[in-house]
Amino acid sequence: MDYFHRNIENWFKEKYPYPSEIQTLAWPEISRGSHCLITAPTGSGKTLAAFLWSLNQLITGTWNGDGIKILYISPLKALNNDVKKNLTIPLSELKEYFGKKGEAFPDIKIMVRSGDTPENERREMRKHPPDILITTPESVNILLTSLSGRSILTGIKSVILDEVHAIMDSKRGTSLVSAVERLTLLSGEFQRIALTATVNPLEKAASFIGGFTAAGRPRPVKIIKSLPVKKYQMSVLYPEQPEDSSHWPAVVHEMRKMVMEKQSTLVFTNSKRITEKAARLINEENGSLLAYSHHGALARELRLAVEDRMKSGELKAIISTSTLELGIDIGDLDQVILVQTPSTFSSAVQRIGRAGHKLTDVSCGVFLPLHKKDLISSAVAARGITEGLLEELKIIESPLDVLAQTILSMTNETLWNIDDLYEFIIRIYSYRCLERRVFNLVIDMLA
Repeated sequence: MDYFHRNIENWFKEKYPYPSEIQTLAWPEISRGSHCLITAPTGSGKTLAAFLWSLNQLITGTWNGDGIKILYISPLKALNNDVKKNLTIPLSELKEYFGKKGEAFPDIKIMVRSGDTPENERREMRKHPPDILITTPESVNILLTSLSGRSILTGIKSVILDEVHAIMDSKRGTSLVSAVERLTLLSGEFQRIALTATVNPLEKAASFIGGFTAAGRPRPVKIIKSLPVKKYQMSVLYPEQPEDSSHWPAVVHEMRKMVMEKQSTLVFTNSKRITEKAARLINEENGSLLAYSHHGALARELRLAVEDRMKSGELKAIISTSTLELGIDIGDLDQVILVQTPSTFSSAVQRIGRAGHKLTDVSCGVFLPLHKKDLISSAVAARGITEGLLEELKIIESPLDVLAQTILSMTNETLWNIDDLYEFIIRIYSYRCLERRVFNLVIDMLA
């Protein structure tokens, strides 16, 4: 930890027994300014590995001036408040530590910008931009479309892309890396740090994150991988039920029995409808409130209340869609139940990894399939997870609808030479093979 200010180093050593393996591997590369793809299981300290060097640069005044210096982007807006809290706590501890040593500590401002952010906070951000902005891919694109938004994005030093595996193979992923590339037009080159627990192959993911320089060369991205293998304890349970009757009563009965045996359980389903149904049925069978539902259609205040009740131990179970898949803090979990098999190995790994969150813990998961075809899928998923299998990453090549949106945003208040615009677009990894003829057709359509 020789890279850090002595107070930061001593604070860390007093708070933690030792750095995790991924932190030990990552900090030398991050402190050199390397672009990094950091991959390690849930609970291995990836987020602190990504942030601590940037905090060091802010605290020591190496990164100064107005505007946002650190931009953190996650695909899930519900994760943002957790990240803000997980930064605010160590910053307050460091401020106190510096104060005890009689050394100055700067005022470091953190803000969250997402669809849930009230307008008065957005105005405050434009007038007095924070040092650290925590946001989503969509909000970054909105900021890039307006003059006031672009004005606070001119001093970025580090962009941290969390949970990138969740969107790399989608058009959201293309929109994200397009926005990150556009930031170089405002801030110049900055450090890119991507975090993931589940992606394959890593080389393709690194290329996706890096994109190309103005000279047309791929940006080198260091792949930093944790070696310890996460341990899983999994089972597949298919309860018997009378012939030609609904499978739901048997599933709910087993689910309730497992929930009652443990202190805290997180149940995942694949849709809002199934989540609401499972929550209603388990509470009806129990005769009292046993589990709350959690999904993106709920108001933010309700989601936060459910999360807080689970974390405080007032609630034994939450039944959720993918909204709780990506690491929102709801406390220590004893087990995860999967009602329906997730569509990918990586999603199943993320969900089961919520139980036994620490790297040294065993993650316990139970598959509860809803029908016989789902039973086969559950058996395949359980075996695939124990063998460490992940689907191969498939990048969407040159999606033209995202391209049209990007061009509209880029030309909203800025004039572009058409040749320069094309040369810029093909710096984005997803558009590296975009033919000029196809680009021209999109321009003609927009015109």
